[in-house]
Amino acid sequence: MTEEEQLMVPLDEYLKAGLHIGTKFRTKYMAPFIYKVRPDGLAVLNIKEIDKRIEIASKFISRYEPNEILLVCRRENGWNALGLFAKVTGIKAYLGRYPPGIMTNPELKNFTEMKLVIVCDPWPDKNVVDDASRTGTAVLALCDTNNTSNNIDLLIPCNNKGKKSIGIIFYILAREYLKSRGKTLDIPIEEFTKED
Repeated sequence: MTEEEQLMVPLDEYLKAGLHIGTKFRTKYMAPFIYKVRPDGLAVLNIKEIDKRIEIASKFISRYEPNEILLVCRRENGWNALGLFAKVTGIKAYLGRYPPGIMTNPELKNFTEMKLVIVCDPWPDKNVVDDASRTGTAVLALCDTNNTSNNIDLLIPCNNKGKKSIGIIFYILAREYLKSRGKTLDIPIEEFTKED
């Protein structure tokens, strides 16, 4: 078995999506995932490590029922992929601003209790990360080289700013989540990674 056959998707797909291209800013939390720094200052993440983390995340997510998971993405670049993920898995998603307090204030009309929160970027999605930490809810986050991992239980190192990069991750997560339930994903990867 070749190295490429062991990846969740062909290496080519990861490279085309720019999954491994980080930012110029690097935190100590993300240092273990950085493969090298390019001459232009951009950090390059280790693709094998990203793939391994996506596989771990897939298995982790599969332990939860759809009504126990909440997806949150404040940045518009992830709305398409997370929207498709939510549609095919039945998992609730907040695309846009997450109203703080939904998981901590039982007086709210939209109060909800979750066991897992998935965020596209822990910085703009910090309200839900804070709520999750207060309630003991597990947090899975896509983290770029500029992110910290405070209150994150499991992170996937990646370019969490590119539509294609986010798309490929949520395509794999959707495929694996459905597979764990004896279903197949009927939407091609291109629908998750499209730019428009």
